[in-house]
Amino acid sequence: MNGLGSFALIIGVAVVAAIAGFVGGQFVVRYGQRRPTGLTVADLVQRVVHSSHSGVTVLNKFGDVVLHNPKAADLGVVRGNVADDRARKAAEQAIDQNCVVHVDLSPLEHRGRQPEAVLAEVRSLGDGFTVVDASDQSDTVRLEATRRDFVANVSHELKTPVGALALLAEAVLDAVDDPEEVKRFSTKILREATRLGHLVTELIALSRLQGAERLPELASVQVDDLVDEALGRCRLAAESAGIEITVDDPSGMVMHGDRTLLVTALSNLVDNAISYSPVDSPVSVSRRQNGEFVEIAVTDRGIGIAVDHQQRVFERFFRVDPARSRATGGTGLGLAIVKHVAANHGGEVKLWSRPGTGSTFTMRIPCEPGTESDRETSLVPSHLDGRDRDTDSAPTPAAIDHGGVL
Repeated sequence: MNGLGSFALIIGVAVVAAIAGFVGGQFVVRYGQRRPTGLTVADLVQRVVHSSHSGVTVLNKFGDVVLHNPKAADLGVVRGNVADDRARKAAEQAIDQNCVVHVDLSPLEHRGRQPEAVLAEVRSLGDGFTVVDASDQSDTVRLEATRRDFVANVSHELKTPVGALALLAEAVLDAVDDPEEVKRFSTKILREATRLGHLVTELIALSRLQGAERLPELASVQVDDLVDEALGRCRLAAESAGIEITVDDPSGMVMHGDRTLLVTALSNLVDNAISYSPVDSPVSVSRRQNGEFVEIAVTDRGIGIAVDHQQRVFERFFRVDPARSRATGGTGLGLAIVKHVAANHGGEVKLWSRPGTGSTFTMRIPCEPGTESDRETSLVPSHLDGRDRDTDSAPTPAAIDHGGVL
């Protein structure tokens, strides 16, 4: 090729390159500006999956994990990037039958903070892919177990007095010609009927406190009047048991709450102290204001409560001494009602106790706004503290707080 031909070829290549560059530049200008600069739909979907409260796992047709979010690992659906065998089998079934498969993925061995119950739905996504949507159902399972226990306990507690009433009624019929026997059995019938009535009343009160029913309108409550009314309800029981109740001087304090519920809670504490105190022993009631709370303490010199029972005394139907409780007509619901009354008022109930020494239950309720005080003194009587220090070198048990709803 001569020089002229070579020059022409070079010119041609340059022209073609220029045209290509121009076209490419126009393409970039025209279409490059349309490229989204924010999050794409895929980015948003990924964020939704990773932030989901459910454990989401996608499997391919071989059961391998394609993707999963952190919650799936927390629930144990995926371990070491390998899906639970139960989830893989459910995925195969979902593909074969083209349906939603429900599977229980609860841990076979419960350890530490692992969820107790994990339930999942497995759905086919097509082309051999499936999604495992798992959720933690531990709270639901615990709630159902609590409901079953409650129903069983209520059934047992109701069965006892009802059965006693039936037997006593038969005894009355058999002794119809003996006035003394009729009177004796009739007295027992009255006692069992009264106990049954108390149980039903306290069950209704407890269900209202634990349910969605709102508290009545809160108002100012004179603490001294509250104490007087609660002691008035318990005076007959104290006299019958030979218990002397001592009360500190009137305080003039005011708390914020529902008077009826607070009287019920305080009378339950005093009744409990009377029931578990020996004859001729004292029960004391004291009150003070501590910051934003009014504290009313009920102290007895009874049998006391073992440390391993102190966490349970506020449970429904729990009794430290079942025989004593039944003998005194206790229902096992009194302290549970106290706990929920205090919690529903934004307060709490504390327990100090030592076996063989006695117990102090302290109910803390918010005081009337504007009447806060900084005074802080112990409501555990000094004679109890002194006796413990002088006769027992064991460490003083910590007070048990019982606030909040179950």
